[in-house]
Amino acid sequence: MPYSKEMVVFGGTASSALSEGICAHLDIELGNATLTRFSDGEIHAQIGENVRGKDVFVINATAPPVNDNLMELLILIDAAKRASAARVTAVLPYFGYARQDRKDKPRVPITAKLVSNLLVAARVDRILTVDLHCDQIQGFFDIPLDHLRADIVFTNYLRENSVTNLVVVSPDPGSVARAREVANRLETPLAIVDKRRPRENVAEVMNIIGEVQGKHALIFDDMIDTAGTLVKAARAVKEKGAVDVKACATHAVFSGSAIDLIAESVLDAVIVSNSIPLASRNAACPKIKVLSLAPLIGEAIRRIHEEKSISILFQN
Repeated sequence: MPYSKEMVVFGGTASSALSEGICAHLDIELGNATLTRFSDGEIHAQIGENVRGKDVFVINATAPPVNDNLMELLILIDAAKRASAARVTAVLPYFGYARQDRKDKPRVPITAKLVSNLLVAARVDRILTVDLHCDQIQGFFDIPLDHLRADIVFTNYLRENSVTNLVVVSPDPGSVARAREVANRLETPLAIVDKRRPRENVAEVMNIIGEVQGKHALIFDDMIDTAGTLVKAARAVKEKGAVDVKACATHAVFSGSAIDLIAESVLDAVIVSNSIPLASRNAACPKIKVLSLAPLIGEAIRRIHEEKSISILFQN
C-alpha cells in the first residue's frame, strides 16, 4: 500500500545536480530549500515550502568538503523535522567516514559509528545509501537502512558496450566480494591483486592471483581516493599480459594528485558514478567516464515512498 503522504525531495550542495536528475526520474520538482553561510562559515538552511505531514527525502553526499556537507545534511534534516514532516529519509549517495569502521589501533575513533549516531540524533527516520565501504556499517544503525549496489549500473553499461574475453580484477583481497559479484553478473573469471600496504595511502603490489594474460581486464572497487592503489594494480595487471586495463568505481573521491596519476597510468578508462560531483578539472580528463545514479536512487526513493520492496533493483 503506498505511503499516504505526499513526497518532497530536497538536495544539498554536494548533490544538487544528482538531486535534479533524481527528481526528473520521479517527474517531480526539486523541493525549495535555501542554504547560505554566515560570515563565520556557519551554515544556515531554510525550507521554502510546507512539509507538514509529508514524506521528505534529503539528498546530500558527504563528499569533499566532507564536514561542511555532513553538517548541511544534518541541518536540513533538523529543519524538516522541526517543520513537522511525517517522515524524513536521509539519502547519502556517498557515506563519508566509512573507512574508519573499527578500532584497529590503540586510541582511534570509530567515525562511521559516530556519523551514524549523529544522523540518528538528528531524528532521521531512515537511511538510503550506495555502496558502503564496509557492509557491517549497516549494523551501526537502529533505524531502517536501504543499501543500494551501483554494480548494476556498471554491469548494464558494460553489457551495452560488450567486450569479449573479459576478466574482473579485485584490486586487493578486501574488495573480492564486490568484484566477485560483478564477475558473476558478467559471467567472467575473477583475478585478485595481492598487495601489502606499508602505511596508509601507500600500496605495494606483490602478485596477481588468477589469469589475466591475453584478456581485457576490469578492475572493480567501491572508491578511488588517491588512485595510488589503482594505478599500481593496473600496472601489475598489464605487466602480467592483459590486453588493456579499465577500472570501475562507484565513488570518485579523487583526492590529491589522483587525476594526474590516472592520466599518466596504463589505464585506458576509468568508469565512475556521480555519487560525488566531479570538479571540472577531473571531469575534463579524457579517461574518465561518468554514469548517473539518478535512475537507481530515484527508483529506490519511489519504492520507499510507495512502501514497496527495493530488492527488485538488485536483479539483473
